[in-house]
Amino acid sequence: MSTGSMLYGAALSVVAAVLLVAFVGRDRRVPVLLTAGAAAFLMPICWNLILGWTGATDAFSHDLPFRPFPVSWQDTGTGVFTLAGAAIGLSLGPCGKDPARRAGR
Repeated sequence: MSTGSMLYGAALSVVAAVLLVAFVGRDRRVPVLLTAGAAAFLMPICWNLILGWTGATDAFSHDLPFRPFPVSWQDTGTGVFTLAGAAIGLSLGPCGKDPARRAGR
C-alpha cells in the first residue's frame, strides 16, 4: 500500500469518525472530537506500518471473494487497532472522568 493511499484512507477515517462521534454519539466536546479524529488518523497508519515492517502485509491483505464488500484481514485488523487506540485515548484523555454510561455512548 502506498503512503498516499494510507494518508488518503486515514483522512477519510478522520471525517467519518468525527461525524459519527458528533452526530450519532452526540458528543460535541472539542477534546473528544480531536481525540477520536487523532485515533482515526494515527492508528490505521500505525497498523499498516507494523504490517509492512514485519512483512505480514501479504498474509493479511487478501480480500474476501464477496464483491459488494471485499474486506480483508488487514481491514479488520485496522478497525480493531483503531478502536483500541481510540478507547485508550478517550479513557486516558477527555473521557477519563466521565461515568461509564456517558463514555460508552
